Amino acid sequence: MRIGQQVSRFTWPGSPASIGPTFASIARWSEAAGSESLWVMDHFWQIAQIGPPEEEMLEAYTTLGFAAGVTSRLELGAMVTAATVRNPALLVKTVTTLDVLSGGRAWLGIGAAWFEEENRGYGLDFPTTAERFVRLEDTLRLAKQMWAGDDSPFEGKGFTAPRPLNVPQPVRTPPILIGGVGERKTLRFVAKYADATNIFDGGPEFVAQKLGVLREHCDAEGRDYDSIRKTVLTRISLSERSGEKVPSGEEAMSVDQALDKVGALAAVGVDTAIIGMGNDTDEAAYELLGQLVEHAASI
Repeated sequence: MRIGQQVSRFTWPGSPASIGPTFASIARWSEAAGSESLWVMDHFWQIAQIGPPEEEMLEAYTTLGFAAGVTSRLELGAMVTAATVRNPALLVKTVTTLDVLSGGRAWLGIGAAWFEEENRGYGLDFPTTAERFVRLEDTLRLAKQMWAGDDSPFEGKGFTAPRPLNVPQPVRTPPILIGGVGERKTLRFVAKYADATNIFDGGPEFVAQKLGVLREHCDAEGRDYDSIRKTVLTRISLSERSGEKVPSGEEAMSVDQALDKVGALAAVGVDTAIIGMGNDTDEAAYELLGQLVEHAASI
């Protein structure tokens, strides 16, 4: 089991001046702890599951570029970009740029979008569900074309690009991760286009059921199910004193409790746990994260 980290809150004492130094510390601590990857949400407002919309939120790709500059090994991605908020060709160019400047550490994390109020607040269109999936598939197809060095005209179902030139090419073709659990389209797109799937942590039985659907889509597409990385986004805050409240209001776990949690996910086929830490500004928690990373590697 591999461990990555997601940072989903930037509401820290001394904001906004403290945000840059604090996030830089988090990125460095996460890398030192052995985390495989670092992810940020691609939102412009905070989401209701975490806090009010007025909480601090950073633009994802600027944030990831900053993280690239203060780390040397962590893989970097958005968990996940909404297909509705960026021109598809510009998005591929942005991820390419992150990959080049980070030395081959970028991912394209993407989904069909869901946060209508945020889109409307920024003056962005929020099309129907069917249209959002058309935009998602167009973006996935275009990414494959641009990363193959093909600048011929792109004709999607809802988007066209007369010359999607992409120079320089990425150092490493960024892996594609699709986030979401929709059984009819999202998981089918994973089987058809993606290198990884991300499923939210609804518990081992829920995850197992979604992975079973993914396997069926892989069989239908002629895709090797084992070639797809299975990731789960979960919440784990670590402390020597399990049960104590952390700044987010969550209760902390011991390393052993966290191992039990990720072990249950590994047992149903998950290979990467991407964790949000409610005490992510506590340096001591990253010493425990290092222990979790070390022990989880043997699961």
